[in-house]
This record gives sequence, C-alpha cells and structure tokens, in this order.
Amino acid sequence: MLETAKPPTHHAGRVRALKGRKQFSLLIVRGDGIRVLRFNFPRRVAVGALVAAAVGVSVLGALVGDWVQLRQLTREARGFAQQLTEQRVTIDGFNRRVAELRQEMTGWRELHARIWEPFGPEREPGGRDRGIGGGAFRPDRVPGKISPKDELERLAESVMEQGDHLRALERLMSRAGKALAALPSRWPVRGAVNSEFGLRLSPWTSAREFHSGLDIRAERGTAVHAPAAATVAFAGSQPEYGITVILDHGQDIRSVYGHLSKMNVKQGDRVERGGLIGFSGNTGRSSGPHLHYEILVKGQPVNPRAYLWD
Repeated sequence: MLETAKPPTHHAGRVRALKGRKQFSLLIVRGDGIRVLRFNFPRRVAVGALVAAAVGVSVLGALVGDWVQLRQLTREARGFAQQLTEQRVTIDGFNRRVAELRQEMTGWRELHARIWEPFGPEREPGGRDRGIGGGAFRPDRVPGKISPKDELERLAESVMEQGDHLRALERLMSRAGKALAALPSRWPVRGAVNSEFGLRLSPWTSAREFHSGLDIRAERGTAVHAPAAATVAFAGSQPEYGITVILDHGQDIRSVYGHLSKMNVKQGDRVERGGLIGFSGNTGRSSGPHLHYEILVKGQPVNPRAYLWD
C-alpha cells in the first residue's frame, strides 16, 4: 500500500501531489486494518522496480514461448527419427529384394547355358535385329503413377514367373536330352568320310549305285564305339560287309558296322554309349580299310548325318 505524507483534499490536488512527491511508502497491514510495517523509498526506485518488473515479465514470456517451441521441435524430431527408421527398414527391404532378383538372374544365365549347350553356340539366340512392333502411343492409356515399391514387387513377380518358365523348360530339355541320348548321335570312329549316303559311282563297275551308309576313313585296328546304348542284335560275318555288328537301339532304330577286323561283343550283349564294339578293318567287299556305318529305321536305311551330333 502506497501512502503520501499529506494527501490533498480533492482529486486534482491529489494528482499534483503525487507528481510532486519524490518519496513513496509501502504499507503492510493486517486484515483488520492495523498497520504492521511501512517502507519508504524514493520515486526513482519505484519507477525502476516497475520497469524491472515489466522487463522480467517480458523475458519470462519469451522464455516460456521458447520452451514451448523447443518442446514442439523435440516432438517433431522424434517423429522425424521414427520416419527415418521406417525409411531405413524400407530401403533395407529394397536392397534384399534387389539381391534376390540378382541371384535369380544369375540362375537364369546358368539355365540358359545348360539349355543351349546341346545345340552348340551357333544356334544360340543372337543379339537384337531391326524387328520391332507395338501399338501407337495414346495419352488416354497412360497408367497411373506407380510407387517404387509397387514397381519393385511387379518386377519381382515377373522375374519369379519367368524363372519358373525357365525351370520348366529345363525339365523338358532334361527329358528330351534322355531321349536324344538314346539315339545313335555319336560318331563311331573319327575320320574323313570317303563316301556319303546316297547315289554314287561304284568303285568296281563305275556304274551309279545306291550307298546305304557312310564310309568313314579308319586305319585297320581303329577302335569302334557304340554311338548310343543298345543291345547287340547281330555279331558275325556277311558277304557284303564282312565281319559285321548290328546294334538295336530300340524304337525300331538299328545301326550297322561293316568291314570290321575284329569284334568285341557277341549277340545279346548290352553295350552303353561309347562302349567298345570292335575294330575297323577291310573284310568283305571293300577296297581298303574303313568303317561302313549305317542306320536303319524300321528296316529302311536313312542318312546317318541326320543323327550325328557328337
């Protein structure tokens, strides 16, 4: 409670008195009006106290505002940290998916090599040529925006689907390979072909005659191997081909080996692909050492070159 020494008798006089006073008093009273303490201090101290109080209130308000803003920033920082963690998990997931795709693509290349190996490099699909196609671009057919995650999932599904197709093709080729392995596709001896399948001039009469097989150059005693697994259907001598071996490969396919010098099998034996069946020679109706190689399908001679892959 502030009190002046001599209060004026009316309002205007009181204001002038307050302005003119250079000292103020602070009274502390009890609830019943009895004064307990009184403090006197100059006017400049009162003004300074009011200014200090105003400044303190302003500073306190600023500090409170900064604290509220800092608290909000802290809350947002926590949210950003959580988002970064989620994004890091998403990126790690993408990296794992990409690694899986790369591994799948590596498997593609290995499958590709195994599938085309039997056909040789010259039959393997080459690079691009100028053949292109497709419909014209239409703006009304532009698909909606696809997120990277959805695009990655679509790519993964496509890769897995194509991988299944390749594996199915590999199984098919494996079964086909077993069937091909049963065919007489291997050369029985290695050498130049002296006489091809088909019409030729007879080495004895110079007249045209039909030659039912291949005459393969081979020195006497050259090992003759079975071009595929088979059962020995005949092993003995014939007037035309001398010492002869005939192999039955099943499915009405037989192979004939003539002009041998010696046999290594007998009728009824089972031989595997590459097994030794005899040695080349010059027996029978022959003008020199060689191997007469013939393939019969349902009893009819066919060109052996159609079967020779290896």
